Amino acid sequence: MGKNDKNNNAKKPAAPQGNYGDPATLLDEATKAMQNALDSMNRDFAAVRTGKASPSMVENIKVPYYGTPTPLKNMAAVTAPEPLLLVIRPYDQNSIKDITKAIQASELGITPVTDGRTVRLPVPELSAERRSELSKVVKKRAEDAKVEIRNVRRDCNDAIKAAQKASTITEDESKQKTEQVQKLTDKMIDAATAACDAKITEIDSI
Repeated sequence: MGKNDKNNNAKKPAAPQGNYGDPATLLDEATKAMQNALDSMNRDFAAVRTGKASPSMVENIKVPYYGTPTPLKNMAAVTAPEPLLLVIRPYDQNSIKDITKAIQASELGITPVTDGRTVRLPVPELSAERRSELSKVVKKRAEDAKVEIRNVRRDCNDAIKAAQKASTITEDESKQKTEQVQKLTDKMIDAATAACDAKITEIDSI
């Protein structure tokens, strides 16, 4: 996430994906769907540029390599030798121009410097205003993830009610599965909150 973080995160939460019609696999499917929502959120968090250099800031930038968009992490070694510096060492020296252009075209907002062998990214310190903006972006992304998680819970509960109505499961089984889904939801919501708090602490402490 860079200069257009707000726009990037204004998207609506993704619709839950999973097969909740089978009571036997419902909890497993719910776990996968909720975990996917968390994983997506955490990937977005990793791309949030704080005042500290981190390889995750650039690793997923797509670089055209022999006609194929390729994640930077597959094309170069990315290290942070200093708190405010990233160094990118391409495995193929012929790709350095494409890597430089891809970084410039990204929303990272940092101008790369190259000596023909490596690419250096000096990471500027964040202003108080920028920290506040990024914290808001992180909170919004966490709320989106929580909405996705709660949507999975809703779909699961609907499936459980339908199964009970169809006599596929008993009333006791319905109650048990509903409680299991709620416990899973609480666990995933807590994980999203913890990740959000940790990211905001990282933003504020650098």
